[in-house]
Amino acid sequence: MPATMTPDAAQAHAQALVPALREAIREAAGLALPFYRAGEQTGARIWSKAGGSPVTEADVAVDTFLKIRLSALLPAAAWLSEETADDALRLKADLVWIVDPIDGTRAFLTGHPDWSISVALLSGGQPVLGFVHAPVSGHFYEAVAGFGATRNGEPIRASAQATLAGARVTGPKPMMDRLARGGARDGVKPDFVVVERVPSLALRVARVADGSIDVGLVSSDARDWDLAGADLLLREAGGSVSDLSGRPTTYNRTDPVHGSLIALPDGLRAQTVDALERG
Repeated sequence: MPATMTPDAAQAHAQALVPALREAIREAAGLALPFYRAGEQTGARIWSKAGGSPVTEADVAVDTFLKIRLSALLPAAAWLSEETADDALRLKADLVWIVDPIDGTRAFLTGHPDWSISVALLSGGQPVLGFVHAPVSGHFYEAVAGFGATRNGEPIRASAQATLAGARVTGPKPMMDRLARGGARDGVKPDFVVVERVPSLALRVARVADGSIDVGLVSSDARDWDLAGADLLLREAGGSVSDLSGRPTTYNRTDPVHGSLIALPDGLRAQTVDALERG
């Protein structure tokens, strides 16, 4: 893939990368799974990064493997991942891989099944490839810009839910409470269905894309690598990730940290934004 190309050309080249990328992600999952113990503490070595967040030897092994494989697939692409030191050269690159080797590390290390491997390819600052793989469930989400989104090869669509009443909502409790307050009418809060929070943010957004969740709330401090791949899945499935005012998420900025966000179908956006602004 050339270093710079038109959006149509980028999409066509991205589609050609899918089989090799799918295989690389499956191999990466094979590096992590031996350290995962369902319902128990991981067998991997654990240490703390600056800021106190945990990292395991599985995170590092997957990150290293994917950096080698993806860089070989597309040598012109820059790199941004959770476990690699940031290189400012990515800011001048048209093509950028954005990777979270294990999204939901705390889930992984405590034996919770909802962790994932998230990969995106940006072209011109927009995701043109998005993959989210949940190795424990075996769910493999894929999207190529302009070609739709799938889970295990079957097309997926975001929910057709049109009102907050009855909507399946997940996320941090303070944001859930704010949504309920803002969505109240005549003192009556919307009767939405609370879904248990999904530890992997990428997987949370992917489940909005497949229609099993209607509204995914995201507290501030998410990073590009948590979001970019899943955001493309949702865009291709009839929704998107946006800020609380409804503005689309942008990627590969100097600081890849985001404020509070919402992931939801297009048909619920206006009502949800209004409720959050009122709340």
